[in-house]
Amino acid sequence: MALPYRRFLVLGLDGGTFDLLDPLMAAGELPFLKSLIHRGIRAPLRSVYPAKTIPAWYSFATGKDPGELGIFGFTEPDGVPGGSKLVQTFRPAEAFWDKLSRVGVKVGVLNFPFRNPYPLHGFVLPGMYPGPPVTYPAGLHEEIVDTIGGEYPPELPVYRDVERDAWIAQATRAVEQRAKVAATLAERHKPGFLFALFRETDRLGHQFWHEMSRPAAEMPPSLLEFWRTVDRACGEVDRAFRSDASPSVTLVISDHGLGPIQSDFLTNRWLAEHNFLVFRGGQDTSRRRLLGRLLLYTQKVAVGRRVMRPLVDFVRDGRRAKLAEFVGGSTSFEKFSGRIDWRRTVAFSHPVPEGIYLNPNNPDLTPERAEAIRTEIRQKLEAYPDAYVEVLDPATIYRGHNLAHAPALLIRVDGMGTEPRMDFGYPSPLIRERPEYFCGTGTHRMNGILIASGDGIRAGSTVGTLDLVDVAPTILDGMGFDLPPEMEDRSFGGKLGIPG
Repeated sequence: MALPYRRFLVLGLDGGTFDLLDPLMAAGELPFLKSLIHRGIRAPLRSVYPAKTIPAWYSFATGKDPGELGIFGFTEPDGVPGGSKLVQTFRPAEAFWDKLSRVGVKVGVLNFPFRNPYPLHGFVLPGMYPGPPVTYPAGLHEEIVDTIGGEYPPELPVYRDVERDAWIAQATRAVEQRAKVAATLAERHKPGFLFALFRETDRLGHQFWHEMSRPAAEMPPSLLEFWRTVDRACGEVDRAFRSDASPSVTLVISDHGLGPIQSDFLTNRWLAEHNFLVFRGGQDTSRRRLLGRLLLYTQKVAVGRRVMRPLVDFVRDGRRAKLAEFVGGSTSFEKFSGRIDWRRTVAFSHPVPEGIYLNPNNPDLTPERAEAIRTEIRQKLEAYPDAYVEVLDPATIYRGHNLAHAPALLIRVDGMGTEPRMDFGYPSPLIRERPEYFCGTGTHRMNGILIASGDGIRAGSTVGTLDLVDVAPTILDGMGFDLPPEMEDRSFGGKLGIPG
């Protein structure tokens, strides 16, 4: 029996960017994604800011921006000076698939980044957070184990250079397994809406941008095979979803883009240099800064880079964390927070690295002084001579004003080519040649991807930049359901050829 609505499949490529996909498609390495574009359309998809996995995917799911959700990163303040806690979920906001479930559409949500599932008309398999996922319904776990012969793939572990080949192989195998689970459940349960996320595209993009952005003929074979596997995985899930031949649309989207990175901006180091952040009794971070100078020197010397890689692997081994900290000093903001004079400090950066927070524990920070501090920080950062620093006011860049956990200011450095960091690990705020073996060679950009193909999509249409936060109303509209008042007039379905 024909369904009274158009079905939607959404495939998420975390960190997906046309900067990587286009050369691979041109080289014939991604035949499915290339055919999807040939049959449909493509467009840049503008992320939210900060363009981070959690606020971005949560904005996609709810149609609400970070200012409406009150979610600006992976973590949020917990009320203790220097403390934070993990963001667990976008709830109590409602995802658009909750609305679909409520009107009788069977939905499936696979590998979405939240910790706990919840009852709906369909199935949910959370992803990204550590530990075995709890499924809804509970019996879904057995289906998954039967499908792939074991547990659903966890998030990739921390990268270690000595394990490079095994790490890439693990990522490639995880993509295969996620696709097999999604395809099997699509054929078995025939959901009207299905979301399946591949997180590995982001993790490898961060670590290996400089290698993956080479021409296909020069890309390391293991990385090229990873992207071929991603393409096959998308095709496998698409074919399974379309197996009952009912009208349907496939969207391939990303939460943000990726691009090269070479520089870091240590916001807390800058705040300390300008006396916005003050250490108790004159304590500073001299031992760690000395090590930072050594690390920066080794980056410039070939033999130094070779020596540092095994040492970095040593540090990343959690069993040796205390020894590494004893030798080199701590780097994290949390470790240094006990040295900060919280009664004199007026501003700091934590827990969102793009954010600058005013200190609620400073008894002298009256509303008038707080506004003066905001203005002074903005002026000094915008005049910073060594980098282009944009200073953004959360109250002006978001529609919503659920800003209790928001930073006082947000910064964007060198168009996101320089990454803000919260630690005190180096001798100056701006590190133009960062040790790539610590943090990889790729970082986030605002423009992600949207590829759309299927029933009603106008093949070959030219579409300008679209907004990630408007995907939710577009799907509801495209399936023929009324939009909630807050989503009215935000669907871009008409630009694709799929008005409700």
